[in-house]
Amino acid sequence: MNAKLANVRLQVSNVSKTFVLHNQESVELPVLSHASFSVTEGECVVLNGRSGSGKSTLLRALYGNYLVDNGDIEVEHQGDWVNLATAKPREILNVRKHTIGWVSQFLRVIPRISALEVVMQPMIEMGGCREQAKAKAQSLLTRLNVPEHLWTLAPATFSGGEQQRVNIARGFIVDYPILLLDEPTASLDATNSAVVVNLIKEAKARGAAVVGIFHDELTRDEVADRLYDVKKGASQASSDSSSLSISACA
Repeated sequence: MNAKLANVRLQVSNVSKTFVLHNQESVELPVLSHASFSVTEGECVVLNGRSGSGKSTLLRALYGNYLVDNGDIEVEHQGDWVNLATAKPREILNVRKHTIGWVSQFLRVIPRISALEVVMQPMIEMGGCREQAKAKAQSLLTRLNVPEHLWTLAPATFSGGEQQRVNIARGFIVDYPILLLDEPTASLDATNSAVVVNLIKEAKARGAAVVGIFHDELTRDEVADRLYDVKKGASQASSDSSSLSISACA
């Protein structure tokens, strides 16, 4: 595959999605139309556009949460290429386990499980050593300024910002080849947002392909290599910071 030769980790081709509102007389709501872009090793592509333009829908489709009407979502997975648009559920789960990391705006975990265990879980499920997983989880929670006295408590009792930092630590504990980030800094202060920016930069430096949604312009400008306008279906390089700001407000 040519994409493999070009160090592409994720290839999206002509992806379209329409929601059918069955409780509103089956009204059809087109959300995505022929979305096409690729993401290479060490690159961060930011999905851009106004609210309602389909950014979150596209990101969820890249994780296999949404079936698409047509098009291909191909990811490099353990030396082969898997098309998430046509893959079986078991294949999608395997890709999520080993290849695609996900950080959403909300932490959804089993109640009564401690924050430390929540963060450790993805690494342990991949067969990682429990002690190494614990050490890495502790390091990430420390970097993200989650107080140590909270580590043994269930995150359901935490504030929104504390839950989000646990969520981020969980998303970064495995060195996934592909990272999908849905507003990872939405509920964070400037100090912790800066930590997340550094984690993203470190992921890029080790070769991760990153796709994200960032409504905060400062964060977006620090991590983005390219913007992909979801509605227009066009990419824009991020070398010109002024053009980035204009595109975000268009």
